[in-house]
Amino acid sequence: MAKTLRTSGDYTVKAGAGYDSGSGTNTIRLDAKTVRIPGDLTVEGTQTTIDSQSLTVEDQFIEVNRNNSTAGTEDSGIFFNQGSSNNQILYYDADQTEFVMGSTTHDASVSAISNITPGKIRILAGTESDQAATKGYVDTTVGGGFSLKVAGDDSTQITVATGNTLQFTGGSNISTAGAEPDTITMSLDNDLTGITSITSDASNGDLTLVANGTGHVVINDTLTFSAMATDPTATAQTKLYNKTAGGGGTGLYFRNSNIGSGAVGELISKSKATALAIALG
Repeated sequence: MAKTLRTSGDYTVKAGAGYDSGSGTNTIRLDAKTVRIPGDLTVEGTQTTIDSQSLTVEDQFIEVNRNNSTAGTEDSGIFFNQGSSNNQILYYDADQTEFVMGSTTHDASVSAISNITPGKIRILAGTESDQAATKGYVDTTVGGGFSLKVAGDDSTQITVATGNTLQFTGGSNISTAGAEPDTITMSLDNDLTGITSITSDASNGDLTLVANGTGHVVINDTLTFSAMATDPTATAQTKLYNKTAGGGGTGLYFRNSNIGSGAVGELISKSKATALAIALG
């Protein structure tokens, strides 16, 4: 049977000894399926614990740090209990005048956050995800703070800043072309000039000069053998090399497995040939 208790003034229920506010020593328990308070509810204790499994709030805004009268000096936010792990927190850092999210060794009883490890925010877009970038990161990487240093062969560095274009220009006999997406092509022209040395970087590797089609490798100047060589292995191709001059008087030797069964031969000089012709009559 429903009952209504109505008074003409304030009504106080106190459990335990004492009369002044907050001096009760026992507990008042409301044991019902639903406790409904049509009017405002004010809790004046130092701690409020809600043990429900879900909390639904109709208000559009939730105020924390109520009754703070100081101007911008108190941290405030929301703690996320992680059991035996560090708590996670989203709060306003009054000293830095900025919002911070991360993990902390503090609990919700602290009055100021002095220990924080910044966290990450994941933004989902379809099936892809990434971290949200800070304004400082964007400004540094893409905005006015972006710069790139490029060094040439002589170690000279140039700075490419925001708004500038990094251009690859070909040197002597080298042409470059740019194409989307993100492609730079470098090509050698038909004729090479100003080349003073060509070296193979492969260990004991050959350096091969090949003419196109029926063309020939043409040497229009003096061919110099600057190092003394030992006799190479005989193959079906003629190998030309130099070493100490022998009976031919030239020091220029050749070897081919199809000539003289691969025996080493020396090209003979004109004077040696003349003397041999006279000697043989």
